[in-house]
Order: sequence, then C-alpha cells, then structure tokens
Amino acid sequence: MNDTPSYKEAIDEIESIIGEIENEGMDIDALAEKVKRAAYLIKYCKTKLKATDNEVKKVLKEFKKEG
Repeated sequence: MNDTPSYKEAIDEIESIIGEIENEGMDIDALAEKVKRAAYLIKYCKTKLKATDNEVKKVLKEFKKEG
C-alpha cells in the first residue's frame, strides 16, 4: 500500500475499506489493520483539506489586496 496517495486515491481506498468491512466477514486481525489504515487515510485527507483551505484563503486574500 502506498503511504502517500493522492487525495482521490485515499478517498477511494477509504470507500473500499468501508465496503469490505460492511460486506465481508473478516477476521479480527484483518479488521484491526483495515481500521488502522482507514484512520490514517482519514487523518491524511483532513490534513490535505486544511492545507488546501489555507492556500485558497491566501490566494483570495491576495486578490482582495490587489482589488
């Protein structure tokens, strides 16, 4: 598994993990690993969203200064 996926890849993997958990009877060890991976990906996505939000705010602030 790639530890630094794109945002889209991370979202897709989270959705895949959720599907596996909901639709398959998996053993507890596999479940624990899937939950850990999903938690990592969710944190990663939140960090990416926050960084993007900050960049957008910065750009908008620059536009206001120029206007």
